[in-house]
Amino acid sequence: MAQELVLVENVDKSYWRDSLEIPVLRDITLKIKTGDFLALMGPSGSGKTTLLNMIAGIDRPSSGTIRVGDVNVSSLSESALAGWRSSTIGFVFQFYNLMPVLNAFENVELPLLLTKLNKKERRKQVETALGIVGLEDRMKHYPNQLSGGQEQRVAIARAVVTDPELILADEPTGDLDKVSAEEIMVLLSRLNKEFDKTIVMVTHDPRAAEKAGTQLHLDKGELHTE
Repeated sequence: MAQELVLVENVDKSYWRDSLEIPVLRDITLKIKTGDFLALMGPSGSGKTTLLNMIAGIDRPSSGTIRVGDVNVSSLSESALAGWRSSTIGFVFQFYNLMPVLNAFENVELPLLLTKLNKKERRKQVETALGIVGLEDRMKHYPNQLSGGQEQRVAIARAVVTDPELILADEPTGDLDKVSAEEIMVLLSRLNKEFDKTIVMVTHDPRAAEKAGTQLHLDKGELHTE
């Protein structure tokens, strides 16, 4: 039986604009098991990316707790968070966030520079990650020499190169054409099924969400099941 990997309990999140409190999430409770593929859907401003960022420790809840494995993410210091995040979380962004001055190999290698791996070990892991996404023949290409779909594949390789427990994807197909979006979703499904990666994906796209095992909807800061 799959173990619980992510536990979000009674989480509220508000932002302050001067003296005005703006609630974003209300009393969110969510359990994600190892090996799950969850799609978080909802209109813009519903709090999807905020929830994703809090699971990653990029943002903190106003109240409630977030645990990933046996770690209470919401209680970690900033320096402890950075180390935890680099080994536990793989993040995939809508606009790829690749460094334009680095080639595909160097972009994927970036997270490994924070580890104790030597150059030979890093090379092996980068080549494996680029192989998984089907870009072993594009290692020396720079972002401006790649299509949008290929850039997102590089970004996914960078997300998995440290072999993280959890992949968080924020609108991973949002900037892609229909064919490239389908290819990216096939790749994420493969990571989930073949490599047993737990994935939480924010998406507006119902076709992308269909690839996930579970769909949840956020609306006005509240979580709803299908």
